[in-house]
Amino acid sequence: MELSKNYLPADIEANWYAHWLQKGYFNSKPDHRESYTIVIPPPNVTGVLHMGHCLNNTIQDILIRKARMQGKNPCWVPGTDHASIATEAKVVAMLRERGIIKSSLSREDFLKYAWEWKEKYGGIILQQLKKLGCSLDWERTAFTMDEEYYKSVISIFIRLFDDGIIYRGLRMVNWDPTGKTALSDEEVIFKEIDSKLYYVKYPLANDSSSFITVATTRPETILGDVAICVNPSDKRYAAWVGKEVIVPIINRKIPIIADEYVDAEFGTGALKITPAHDKNDNELGKKHQLKAITTLDAEAKFTAAELSEDNPSDLILSYVGMDRFDLRKKIVEDIAALGQVDKIEAYKGQVGTSERTGAVIESRLSLQWFMDMKAFLQKHPETLSSVMNDEIRFHPAKLKNTYNHWLENIKDWCISRQLWWGQRIPAWYLPGGEFVVAETESEAILAFKEKYQLDIENGSLQQDEDVLDTWFSSWLWPIEVFKGISNPNNPDINYYYPTTTLVTGQDIIFFWVARMIMAGYAFESKLPFKDVYFTGMVRDTQGRKMSKQLGNSPDLLDLIDTYGADAVRFGIMIASPAGNDLLFDESSLEQGRNFNNKLWNALKLIKMWEGRQSDVTTNEQETVSNFALHWFENRLNEIKSEVDGLMKQFRLSEALKILYSLVWDDFCSWYLEWIKPGFEQPIDPAIYNKTLDYFEELMQLLHPFIPFITEEIYHHLKKQDSDLCVRLETPGRPFSSAILAEGKLLQQVISAIRDTRIKNKIKPRDSIQLHILSEDPSSYQPILNILSKQVNAASVSFTKDNIPNTIVMAIEKDKFYIESEREIDTVSLKEELLKDLAHQKGFLDTVMKKLTNERFVQNAKPEVVAIEQKKKADAEARIKTIEESLESL
Repeated sequence: MELSKNYLPADIEANWYAHWLQKGYFNSKPDHRESYTIVIPPPNVTGVLHMGHCLNNTIQDILIRKARMQGKNPCWVPGTDHASIATEAKVVAMLRERGIIKSSLSREDFLKYAWEWKEKYGGIILQQLKKLGCSLDWERTAFTMDEEYYKSVISIFIRLFDDGIIYRGLRMVNWDPTGKTALSDEEVIFKEIDSKLYYVKYPLANDSSSFITVATTRPETILGDVAICVNPSDKRYAAWVGKEVIVPIINRKIPIIADEYVDAEFGTGALKITPAHDKNDNELGKKHQLKAITTLDAEAKFTAAELSEDNPSDLILSYVGMDRFDLRKKIVEDIAALGQVDKIEAYKGQVGTSERTGAVIESRLSLQWFMDMKAFLQKHPETLSSVMNDEIRFHPAKLKNTYNHWLENIKDWCISRQLWWGQRIPAWYLPGGEFVVAETESEAILAFKEKYQLDIENGSLQQDEDVLDTWFSSWLWPIEVFKGISNPNNPDINYYYPTTTLVTGQDIIFFWVARMIMAGYAFESKLPFKDVYFTGMVRDTQGRKMSKQLGNSPDLLDLIDTYGADAVRFGIMIASPAGNDLLFDESSLEQGRNFNNKLWNALKLIKMWEGRQSDVTTNEQETVSNFALHWFENRLNEIKSEVDGLMKQFRLSEALKILYSLVWDDFCSWYLEWIKPGFEQPIDPAIYNKTLDYFEELMQLLHPFIPFITEEIYHHLKKQDSDLCVRLETPGRPFSSAILAEGKLLQQVISAIRDTRIKNKIKPRDSIQLHILSEDPSSYQPILNILSKQVNAASVSFTKDNIPNTIVMAIEKDKFYIESEREIDTVSLKEELLKDLAHQKGFLDTVMKKLTNERFVQNAKPEVVAIEQKKKADAEARIKTIEESLESL
């Protein structure tokens, strides 16, 4: 079969993935082998593949493919998250396009549309992962709204409620007015904005000529003010505490109170208190027994529903239904008209925004369901200790401090969401507000009878309208994908759990990682995974987060179509330092494509030799081949050892860089050149077959990183009785440092002589005579034949004296005299030697500054000092050689 000029990935990748699937290579069943288990961080069912997914899933696939080739039983579980907020928004948008509004539908009808949307669009991202080459066990695909998963979530809610961990209460929550739902603290993203600070004057109730001025960024909530607060140590306001002022526009009398919470340095040192619209104000309100008056509704529009006691004016009633930001402008205008706006200043501030909708968050009093996190952690202290004691290892380890800080300062988790898509809260109510928690209505009726001694008829109870936070289902992911809650102690959960490695982003360390650890100890009494590899964020070359709004987020499928999946995987991994953000540049994908073509061209070169194998081995060929073969075998085993060590430390990018250099430099640039037969000359079959073996081992090492081209090349090398995907890797063997040193010396000498040829305009086809002056001529004996061939030396000899009228170069203490039939341009050569001499003397001066620095010599490690001393000796030897060359000229 004739090989194409360049590697063409499109058809090859599709064919191999279909073949692997047909063979069932990715499917896992419990057996006698050691398991290696990863559960995919379930992408939102609304999602499409982006660069973050590419990085995260490429890393997981590398680890899974490596485990498969090590003889373990790998299981990589795919699936999606139902993503309550995001999916409901998509469904509402779909309905709007059809002329349907959500409020016109019953819950049941809306959910029919939601499932219709999910079935049509919900699996897109999983199909896209196949194009990337991800070797997931597709037979285990899970979804957080699957029937058994749904029931498991509900059963955990009931268990925690019965344990007193889950409770219902009226509390301040983060409110998303676009999604019209409560959010947990972790779902709020803070952003710096350009804002304004409004200085508003509140007149004294008994003296309208005197004012206390308050600085606020939120004048739209003024009509909900119930007090002004100052610091008790602030002498400016000592005489004002206990007096009353009038709230502008609404004319409500409110007290001036004192509390140490107030920062006397901010604004005027006087703070307006609006308990219904600010978390800190709410705490002050409870402490000082102040009323909370709501003036913004669920959509963050003005409402006068709680202002009846204030007898609101027509002006105030005209605000009803006005958006908060429009209200801000209008109310400032109206207060200014009263002469009560002192000044307005530019101000940089932070606002919380919804992670899902981007809306600015409102603090709102709301009746919600919560988890008492401090009580939960008291029951399960391993949540923290397992990470801090490295029972669960974080990579990078520095994130342990972040994790510790969050758990030490944890707040109760608001787990209810005002949505229809999700696991519906299993609470059942009577018209009077009494409720019980039960899985079904029939169980709730029995619970009412037991708790309230009431006989309830079927159909008379109302189930809670809210659903659970999506993360309340995701925290069970490593357990329930193996049916650990719905079917405890089944063969899968006992074999695959705890899982082995979790690969995820740092941004969900609290949302998901911490909560899975909590769930693992609470519901399985075990850690959920042994290692957590945190990826960094993929950013553009300017360091900006990728987003559609900025237009800097490339379409991953387009990149795969352009470069091939292997090149994309290579490009994202070669630039991905463990745990740090990645600056994505499309040039790294170009590098990946070039690397694939380098492999392809190496294959074509070797296959050209297939028909040129000789039955006779010449002595010269045997000598050349022996060193080349032995050197590369040792180099291969050295790299295997390094790569294994790096993989165990999750330093995958560094491992790939080493393999890249092994292939590009050691195998292609050196080894293949050393064994390449002369023009129309045959090649020894032993050398040819050994080269195939080496190439095959290179494909094994590279397969986890670039699976498609390695599988293709593996089958082109020779007839195979198995696929590379499931081939057990060839174990590493001991390697000789002496042979590796000889190989390094050979490379140095060849490179130096080639550079000298170029500088002296000696063409590659012009032969030379090479004389070597060395204290240890025997060190050159194994490499002489390759050396003479590579530098086109008609002869190589050893000398104890300087050779006049030759070009001289030095490598460490050894000198090389190049004799050529071409006349030497002594003027040009002298210029080059003088330049080199100046450079070497400058280098020596730099080294000597270190070695004469007592502080450096005393504080540096002995091996560092030794390196500098060797640099000194080498530089002095080169200087001596150059000076002798100049003398000979």
